[in-house]
Amino acid sequence: MRAPSRRGRMLGVPLLVTALLAGACGDGGGNDGGDAGATPTAAAPSSATPSASQSSGGRVTIPTSAFADLPPELRKTEAQPMEVTDALPELCDQEFRSGGRSVTASAAMMSAYKKPKDPPENVPFGTLHQTVFAFEGTGAADYLRRVRGAMESCRSFQESGGTVTVRSEPMARTGDEALLVTVTRPATGADGSPAEGQATSQIVVIRVADAVTVVHDQGWEGTSNDPGLSDDIAGAAVRGLDSWQR
Repeated sequence: MRAPSRRGRMLGVPLLVTALLAGACGDGGGNDGGDAGATPTAAAPSSATPSASQSSGGRVTIPTSAFADLPPELRKTEAQPMEVTDALPELCDQEFRSGGRSVTASAAMMSAYKKPKDPPENVPFGTLHQTVFAFEGTGAADYLRRVRGAMESCRSFQESGGTVTVRSEPMARTGDEALLVTVTRPATGADGSPAEGQATSQIVVIRVADAVTVVHDQGWEGTSNDPGLSDDIAGAAVRGLDSWQR
């Protein structure tokens, strides 16, 4: 069975789950998720506002403008909130969880994107699950250091379809520091059944000042992402953090 093609597949069902209620809540870095709260942030550029988990030490709000705003030629859907625990990828272990290390707030959004020349009726080319963490002290730099070390220890792992390989490398001229992680696994069909070949996805981890974003870029329904778009996606993520942190 060959990996499913995107061509000719129509967008016949809603693309995203219903947005979570906007807001902020108590309970700090120990929880990477966060419950729905009652104090929404100003929403821009999307009308939806991410749900945020916050520290009891002081109110920190992560605005939607802190998230990646893809250029129009790549944007398939507007970003919608999701739970941080669902947005963060897991490889060998829970490498991308904050672990409660000096986190003052966290929030996540999901969106779908397309390639510039894709016909409007096509399904999305891929999806982005993006998490933003706010830290205090040296927490942001410590988080990057911990993730970098975890990636050095996670070169491959087993899952039901076979061996998954992991490659990490620094991204130059991206925020204050950044890491690109490429994950290659056996391909699967839309129903999760084995397919011919391999599929790749990528994870970009970027620090800007006291904030970190984790962007998980996955192809649509088990297909591969396009590594050629990683710079565009990372650039949009940096611009979002810059607008908030600088």
